[in-house]
Amino acid sequence: MARDGSYLKAPITVTFKTSNRSNAKIKKKVIRNRNIDEVLDVNTKIPGIPNSAIITHIGIGEKYTK
Repeated sequence: MARDGSYLKAPITVTFKTSNRSNAKIKKKVIRNRNIDEVLDVNTKIPGIPNSAIITHIGIGEKYTK
């Protein structure tokens, strides 16, 4: 997917679990160099997030990075 610059330059925060157990640790990853379409694409590998991760929340903007 080509980046044409029309996307918002805001950080994307992804909250995920590494397993489906109820006591699995919830982790948060801030992605600053990709747009939301690349994060939501199933075929795109994001460094730091395993392929088997269960994504619980996705937030866009500085508000969600804290």
